[in-house]
Amino acid sequence: MENCWTSNKPINGLRHFVLVNATKENGNIIYLMVSVLDSEINLKITYEELINSENWSKGWIDLPKFESITVDYVIRKSTQKIEEIDEIFINDESSFNIS
Repeated sequence: MENCWTSNKPINGLRHFVLVNATKENGNIIYLMVSVLDSEINLKITYEELINSENWSKGWIDLPKFESITVDYVIRKSTQKIEEIDEIFINDESSFNIS
């Protein structure tokens, strides 16, 4: 599975993500995607949503800065309250596991 993905629409103002973990929930393969620029922006997505939708492109598409980091992200970060962030756990099979 490709690790680098570009969202065709901004997610919380960002478009470049990496697939860092895969788990199985209720019989579905679930991927944890994390923004390349901000680990606070992460999401879980099913295999079907990732592969069979028009929402994602494999790899990182070279985009102008204003398209890859939108005004929505800048506004979100400037108004965001400091909160405790949940830890992201990476399983042993992940290519991002360096331990």
